[in-house]
Amino acid sequence: MTPLPPQPLSPLDGRYRAAVSDLGEQLSEAGLNRARVQVEVEWLVFLTDRSLFGSSPLSDEQKAALRAVVTDFGQEAIDALAREEAVTRHDVKAVEYYVRAQLSRLGLDSIAELTHFACTSEDVNNLSYALTVRAAVADTWLPRIRTLIDTLEQRALDYRDTPMLALTHGQPATPTTMGKELAVFVHRLRRVLARIDRVEYLGKFSGATGTFAAHQVADPGQDWPALSEEFVTGLGLVWNPLTTQIESHDWQAELYQAVNHAGRILHNLCTDVWTYISMGYFTQTPVKGATGSSTMPHKINPIRFENAEANLELAGALLESLAQTLVTSRLQRDLTDSTTQRNIGVAFGHSLLAIDNIQRGLAEINLNEAKLAADLDSNWEVLAEAIQTVVRAEVTAGRSQIKDPYALLKELTRGNRVDHAQLLAFVEGLDIGAAAKERLAALTPATYTGLASGLVDYLKTPPTA
Repeated sequence: MTPLPPQPLSPLDGRYRAAVSDLGEQLSEAGLNRARVQVEVEWLVFLTDRSLFGSSPLSDEQKAALRAVVTDFGQEAIDALAREEAVTRHDVKAVEYYVRAQLSRLGLDSIAELTHFACTSEDVNNLSYALTVRAAVADTWLPRIRTLIDTLEQRALDYRDTPMLALTHGQPATPTTMGKELAVFVHRLRRVLARIDRVEYLGKFSGATGTFAAHQVADPGQDWPALSEEFVTGLGLVWNPLTTQIESHDWQAELYQAVNHAGRILHNLCTDVWTYISMGYFTQTPVKGATGSSTMPHKINPIRFENAEANLELAGALLESLAQTLVTSRLQRDLTDSTTQRNIGVAFGHSLLAIDNIQRGLAEINLNEAKLAADLDSNWEVLAEAIQTVVRAEVTAGRSQIKDPYALLKELTRGNRVDHAQLLAFVEGLDIGAAAKERLAALTPATYTGLASGLVDYLKTPPTA
């Protein structure tokens, strides 16, 4: 058998590449290396701006040329770094040598020894991961999930007044509206996203064991913690003053747990929408040319939501593993975080793929209001709650002498099907006030939705009435 040419091992880089490729800008190996080069370059600019160790500030033209090493980072740089690492067998050392080569090319050999000055690899790595993960979340993941939430909110508004039989424990229950049920997911997701927005992206820059030892011996007269803080915050990150060799990764655990939480909510949405489709509450729009089943031509399978479920489970497993592994490091340093962090992009990739599937799935379903109405009209017994509650109020107000209203309705409805006529006759025979009797007689399953419609307004402003 002829061997296949090299193929992508992960479906994220093959079958699903189009849906997730934006993440490669930050969370690929190339994206990480570009960020490493950025940190090394900015450290050089920082040191020379302060004329440390006899250096002189670079001219504006020199700074621009040096920073262009980052902004122009492309395939040539990727290949050069690969060649360096093939020799060094160390990814960050390869970056250092690459930056030194660029300094030589730009005629800046005089500051070559300030490259990676007093840095441990993790000084560069932790800042690079913080920069790339922050950019991936802010530029790609959050915009995609916010678009999905906006789509879901529009559906909630569209269906706010559409009554629907609720199902608690899978059994007919007090009616709601489809809009209110979708609004619940919008509200849940936005709460979690607010938590993600508040995550701090921390960075350390304090040497081999977080003590500034090399810095201090090189120049005891400098306030190295203050300089470190200035450098880290200058990159738009939050400075972590107390670390071992590595930044402790707690911010990553917080972020990944929150992203996983959002994923679990989306998973719940998928299972609910899938169930509504199976019940006929949503109909699916046939996609021209598509096949639902290889043997049953009539089928339109809810594959978007099923694929989303599976990808959310994969993302969740990876995000949970990241959060669990990254918060532990033996003594001052071990390498368990190194391989683990290389899978950050895989975790976000499966999450993004799920978001894409849900977005597409929502565009391919329509509400079947006739089916919702038929189910409501077939379950008049759900009004038992309304009747027994009104009777309780009447008893309390002294307008009825009925004993144990709940038991009375339980005897009538539990395990029994009750139609409109039976329920109406029952209400007319109750010893309650005329106004209460009139309210109950006018009630239908479709109108017994309480304030469900108005509750949707809480997505924007509280109701005024």
